[in-house]
Amino acid sequence: MTSVPASPPHGAGRRPLDTELDVFGLTHPGRVRTNNEDHFLVCALQRRMEVYHTSLPDLSHLGSADRLAFISMVADGVGGAAAGEEASRMALEGVTKYVSQALHCYYTSDPSNDAGFVHALEDAALKVHNELATAATEDIKLRGMATTLTLWIGVWPKAYLLQVGDSRCYILSKGELVQLSRDQTMAEELVDQGVLTRDDAAHSRLAHILSSAIGGPEAAPIVRRLEQAWDAVGLVCSDGLTRHVSDDRIREQLTSMTSARQVCESLLQEALDGGGEDNITIIVGRAVPRDRV
Repeated sequence: MTSVPASPPHGAGRRPLDTELDVFGLTHPGRVRTNNEDHFLVCALQRRMEVYHTSLPDLSHLGSADRLAFISMVADGVGGAAAGEEASRMALEGVTKYVSQALHCYYTSDPSNDAGFVHALEDAALKVHNELATAATEDIKLRGMATTLTLWIGVWPKAYLLQVGDSRCYILSKGELVQLSRDQTMAEELVDQGVLTRDDAAHSRLAHILSSAIGGPEAAPIVRRLEQAWDAVGLVCSDGLTRHVSDDRIREQLTSMTSARQVCESLLQEALDGGGEDNITIIVGRAVPRDRV
C-alpha cells in the first residue's frame, strides 16, 4: 500500500522485504448498528518453494516463498443485516480468487504490457457482480444486497487500484494526503455534471447513495495504475471512517503515526467519538527500512 512517484531513501528501487512491511487492518460495527456489514482482507500472494527431499540441514537461508503481490481490500455491504454482510463476504472471496488467477498469468507473461491485467481486474469485479446478482435472485433473503469494493494490489514497483462504490484509498507522501479513489455516489455524479458544488455534495443525502456497486443496479469498476515508493503511507477505508473523521485529521494521524496498528486504533476511536453511525473499517500500510525498525 505504499505508492507515490518518489525515490526510495534506502536501496533505490528495491522491493521491501516482508519484514519491512508495517500493515494492520481492523473493523468495528460502530456505536449505532448491531451487525457489521463490512469485511476486509490483507494478504500476500506468494510463489512458494516446496522441498520434497534434501540432505541440507537448514533451508532457512534459501527462502521458502517469494512474494508476488501484496493485496488489501475493503468491502462495505449494503442491503441490511445478513444481505449486506453476505454481499461484502462474497465480494472479497470471489475477487480474491479471480485476482489470484490473474496475477499468476501476469507473472508468466510480459509485466511491462499490463493492459491485459488491468482488463482482468475489471473483469474480476464484473464476474463477482454477476454472481451476487444471481445469488440475490435465488434467495429472497438476499434481495437488494450489494457492496462497495476497494482493492489495492502492490506488485513492486507497480500498484493497481480497483474501485467500485465509495470506500476510499488515500496516500500520504511528503506531508500531503491524496485521495486516489473517486467516490461513486449520486452526489459525485452531480458534481461532475456541474449541478452541485463540492461543498453542497458533502452535505447532501445523495453523498451516501451509490451510483455503482457490486451486485447493485450498475457496477462500473475503475482501475488505476500507480508507481510504488518508499516513505509513503497508504490507507483503505469504508465510509464509516470518513463520515466522522476529516481528511485533515486523517493526514495529521498518519503523519504522527508510530505503527500501522496504532494509527488504525486511533482513527477508529476518533470515528467512534464522532458518532460511529456506520460500520468502520480501516487498513493502513507502509514500508519501513530495516534500519529504522
